[in-house]
Amino acid sequence: MTITLYCFQPVAGLPDASPFVMKAMVLLKMADLDYVEDRRGFSKAPKGKQPYIDDDGEIVADSTFIRFHIEKKYGTDFDAHLSDEQKAVGWCVEKMCEEHFYWIVVRMRWMDDANFNRGPARFFDSAPAIIRPLAKWFIRRRIAKSLWAQGIGRHSTPEVDALGVRDIDALATLIGDKPYLFGDAPCGADATVFGFLASVLAPMADGPVRDAALAKPNLVAYRDRIMQAYFPETA
Repeated sequence: MTITLYCFQPVAGLPDASPFVMKAMVLLKMADLDYVEDRRGFSKAPKGKQPYIDDDGEIVADSTFIRFHIEKKYGTDFDAHLSDEQKAVGWCVEKMCEEHFYWIVVRMRWMDDANFNRGPARFFDSAPAIIRPLAKWFIRRRIAKSLWAQGIGRHSTPEVDALGVRDIDALATLIGDKPYLFGDAPCGADATVFGFLASVLAPMADGPVRDAALAKPNLVAYRDRIMQAYFPETA
């Protein structure tokens, strides 16, 4: 039995453009589950987002619910070696990445013209040339509205950069000189942290936040370690 993972495209040396897809990939690999990638399923995404999986006819959307599905169906405990306190900290770190840092990365990629042209603009290459400018404008406008509604879009660029650097500093402090978040073995939260650090370290979105991450040798080594372990063909 093979799981189908619906995802985007590799970009800038990353296995996928989305940190949430990379999280799902690492979780599947950590659980030693075979999967195939389908990069044409966005129009059928049940929640309008990727990743989602088809596991023998069962559709599971959202990277966190994919994790819950793996744990329940296959008996994988990603956090078996953690204390209750560590599990709680891991959950908090995941939510910082997914509910705060994510929006900072989105703003970096999509709202800065130079970064947009370097990265996300390439996502539209397959669109007919005649509609490509309109498609770019429409999607950027929709993302800007989402950023405003979430709150990050209401801040100035220096203010958003300051928030992003604070997140980077927090991750660098938590990881310290350990191979993974909580020691010598990865846990579920490492899949999330990797996805976001790999995204911000990739040469897609220049700026103070990426500079801050590149200036942390332990974060670069952490990214490289997980990339080598789970995506050796990309590392």
